[in-house]
Amino acid sequence: MRHLRAFCETCRLGSVASVARKIHLSQPAVTQAISKLEQQLDISLFDRSPQGMTATDAANLIRPRIEDALDKIGSNNITSAQVRAFIALSRTSSYSEASILTGLATATLHRSIADLEITVSRKLLERRGRGIEITTRGKSLARKFRLAEAELSSALNELAGLKGNNQERIAIGAMPLCRARLLPAAVISFQKAAPDVEIVIAEGAYAELIEPLRDGELDILIGALRPHSPGPDVSMDELFIDQPVVIARKGHPLDELDREISFEELSSFPWIIPPGGAPLRQQWDKMMDHRSAPTIKVPVECSSVIAARQILMGTDYLTVLSPDQVAVELEAGWLSIISKTPRIMARRIGIYSRSDWRPTNAQREFIEQLKHHARDY
Repeated sequence: MRHLRAFCETCRLGSVASVARKIHLSQPAVTQAISKLEQQLDISLFDRSPQGMTATDAANLIRPRIEDALDKIGSNNITSAQVRAFIALSRTSSYSEASILTGLATATLHRSIADLEITVSRKLLERRGRGIEITTRGKSLARKFRLAEAELSSALNELAGLKGNNQERIAIGAMPLCRARLLPAAVISFQKAAPDVEIVIAEGAYAELIEPLRDGELDILIGALRPHSPGPDVSMDELFIDQPVVIARKGHPLDELDREISFEELSSFPWIIPPGGAPLRQQWDKMMDHRSAPTIKVPVECSSVIAARQILMGTDYLTVLSPDQVAVELEAGWLSIISKTPRIMARRIGIYSRSDWRPTNAQREFIEQLKHHARDY
């Protein structure tokens, strides 16, 4: 951490003597810190001259990320060992598992965490029987540390790209409505242009993926946008509007009617719908309220498209889904589109990202691919 702070102050002040006074180190210590950082990164960060130190393009590229990371870490007295130990402990809630994750001895972890609590003057852990629990303030600090870690990782990725060795990793959270066509199409076209960039996709529901996004473990989250942002730390960017349709098995009684299906006819069959709280369920409820529908049977509540598909093919149930979610089944003739849905069922599909997120070039290019393919909808 001292090396990174010395680097940032040298970018700003351009003089080893001025930096030494600013961060209370000797001039040889500042010089050694910069040299060591350049050796570790294998790149020149400053042009030296009698007039002082001038930041190179590489230094200017990573400086904003390093400053942001240090700002999130906060105290100048926090060490990299403490940050590493607390991130591992916050992820595992176990000293033994954190030891395996970091390769550090349990005693070393205990000491690092104890020193960190003294440094921040906060209780970060509480005993719960034989286990431990991160306190509320501890969780807040852990999130800041993880976001700092993400910024430093992005800085390393950008340096690697500058040296022509792009081995970046883009972590994507994928909610159901982007998995069938949009995300695969964007990945295929992106990797044709950037085959060295690793794409990591985590599938899940909104509730499972929003916190990893906030923690910096995911770069973006793609899927149905909520009516409002979950908080000031998260931004939403619309890609397209999705209009669900009523789906049933091929050969369903309503599938054989060569005319527009009435709402009363739809109401006469049982439905399989996501449970309460899911956006699609909320929209379906609005549709039913809007039509002043009688009580409709919902024998099965299910959020899994795969499970719903199998149930549909073996029953006369109806459901509402995006055609993209069952595109293969529709093309194979296993399922059919029975009816359109009213405009109130339309859903905004888009990208969630952190409000202060600073994407790398590769991440920006991937988002452009998403936007490009979203124009087909």
